[in-house]
Amino acid sequence: MIARAALLRALVVLVIIAGAVALALNREHLDFKSVETSIRVLGVWAPLGHVLLFALATVLFVPGAIFGLAGGVLFGPVWGTVFNLAGATLGAIAAFLAARYVAADWVRRKSAGKLERLMAGVEAEGWRFVAFVRLVPLFPFNLLNYALGLTRIPLTHYVLASLVCMVPGTLAYTWLGHAGREALAGNGAAIRSGLIALALLATVAFLPRLVRRLHGELKLDWIEIGDLAGQLEDRRDIAVIDVRAPDEFDGPLGHIAGARNLPIGEVPSRLHELDAFKHKPVVVVCLTDKRSANAAALLRDAGFEDVRVMRGGMARWNQKGLRVEGRSGNADYEVP
Repeated sequence: MIARAALLRALVVLVIIAGAVALALNREHLDFKSVETSIRVLGVWAPLGHVLLFALATVLFVPGAIFGLAGGVLFGPVWGTVFNLAGATLGAIAAFLAARYVAADWVRRKSAGKLERLMAGVEAEGWRFVAFVRLVPLFPFNLLNYALGLTRIPLTHYVLASLVCMVPGTLAYTWLGHAGREALAGNGAAIRSGLIALALLATVAFLPRLVRRLHGELKLDWIEIGDLAGQLEDRRDIAVIDVRAPDEFDGPLGHIAGARNLPIGEVPSRLHELDAFKHKPVVVVCLTDKRSANAAALLRDAGFEDVRVMRGGMARWNQKGLRVEGRSGNADYEVP
């Protein structure tokens, strides 16, 4: 049974490699015009044929732009986008599953060091990583499908993130193909269609920069409570900034010894008080970690080099029974 599964995996690999090599050797015959002609002769089956050929091309590393443009020429901007998106998504799923079935276990057994940490980081981000790389083309689309299949990202998360985040690029290429057809036909609306296509392409070109900026703003560095407690016990030079209100800081949960109280609403106007900590490790604390996450973003934008958020906040700190100072108020206060 094991030998049969191994043989089947080897067969899948050989088929994909043979197909990709064959297409690479005959790349001069694989152009926009030949793809359009091949699909057009299918008549009423053209939409289905387009979707299946697009999917197969994705698996065999054929540039998707050819089919994206052909979809716009053959089916117009609306249905062309639908069929292009269906083909690209189906091909992405096929490549993802092929990599997971054929090589995921082997890669995981062999992975170590940086590769292992990289895969763990990707899996921790999950669908967010898929969405990010779909919007920001860091890697070739066809190769990325196989690479993501080697991780433990759930298939449903992969499919939904891919489907949604491929829409902008798919729409742009489809509309560009539609505009080209209108221009060749001498249609008076060709100029308008061309301008729309250019606007969409400009949007897609700008989108990666916007996404990278948002991703950078939302990405936080965290520190676990046990790690912070250990570092403070070792007397590390760490600034702990508690952004709760004063009555919380000295309330039933108390505060971490040596922490400085700076309520979240006062952070922007009192940043100058923290200048001495700009080049030191800073840990931001609140009741949970919501206010501290916002404060950490403010500090980082102000030039603080090493800012982390304590995961779980003072609620978790108290649950773990760690030492606090300044506790007052109701002794029966229930930790959230």
